[in-house]
Amino acid sequence: MAGSLRSIFGLRRLPREVRTALPVEPGERVISHAPAADGGHVVATTVALHLPGGTRLPWHLMDRASWDEAGAAEITMTDGAVHMVRLPEPGTLPEVIRERVTATILASRHVPLDARGGVRLVARRIPGRDTPRWDFVFDPGLDPADPGLRALTELALEDVRNSLGI
Repeated sequence: MAGSLRSIFGLRRLPREVRTALPVEPGERVISHAPAADGGHVVATTVALHLPGGTRLPWHLMDRASWDEAGAAEITMTDGAVHMVRLPEPGTLPEVIRERVTATILASRHVPLDARGGVRLVARRIPGRDTPRWDFVFDPGLDPADPGLRALTELALEDVRNSLGI
């Protein structure tokens, strides 16, 4: 019966050599996985997404992920770093990634800063912490290093935090 359920739902065991080499924290457990096109496995755990080669992407530092028809995933981190991986048979990974990233978001508000654009203020839950992490995602064309924009962003953050009680 268990074998037939695995084939019906496309469930596969994570190969032992991948599981034993996976650098997991105490209490971290595997949720989903899929083989990568260029070898290795992509493994979603309760804490992070693990890419082939040992790259660990914590959920609370992930901004978004997108997939194309060929099974290529583009994962963008909150610092702007982009990771690409091709998964010919992604299984449940796209759904798990979406759910895990969404679950970290406590609040997200877009605030206009000036005539050129605005910033998205995102409060994210961090495992083991009581206070959220705030990320600033500036509209295209705005310079995050601009001191004037940073000052406007800090004022906007104070307003949003007060209005949400965070």
